[in-house]
Amino acid sequence: MSVEKVREYLKSYGVAEKVREFDESSATVELAAHAVGVIPARIAKTLSFKKEDHCILVVTAGDQKIDNPKFKKTFGMKAKMLTADEVISMTGHAIGGVCPFAVPDEVEVYLDESMRRFETIFPAAGSSSSAVELTCEELEECSKARAWVDVCKPMA
Repeated sequence: MSVEKVREYLKSYGVAEKVREFDESSATVELAAHAVGVIPARIAKTLSFKKEDHCILVVTAGDQKIDNPKFKKTFGMKAKMLTADEVISMTGHAIGGVCPFAVPDEVEVYLDESMRRFETIFPAAGSSSSAVELTCEELEECSKARAWVDVCKPMA
């Protein structure tokens, strides 16, 4: 199970005990916010994009969406999301549980600036009924993020 893989991965960072599992789904921002008990913006959603033969993961606040011109300017390519099958094969996680932890080495992880306004955020932890509460600094370290980027805009 992917959540166990993530928990094992997070042990080396000393945050494995922060992983929460729920009896209800946390597969969407709204469901995760309900399960965790926070506003949707504090859910850190992980979006997956195709880049040649591998992928880019962009982790962003739950109330944001990709701003295509910013994305293209930052990454030099159009934002093309992975298919469900590609998500599993390229990240090791299924949609609803995609997170920037315990992913293959070739996966590039970026964190969007939209999360920095919160003391803690809640990314998924490898399943559609899990989350882990982390500070932005913990998320940066645990995800091995390449950089903080500004590629989002608020959802209308």
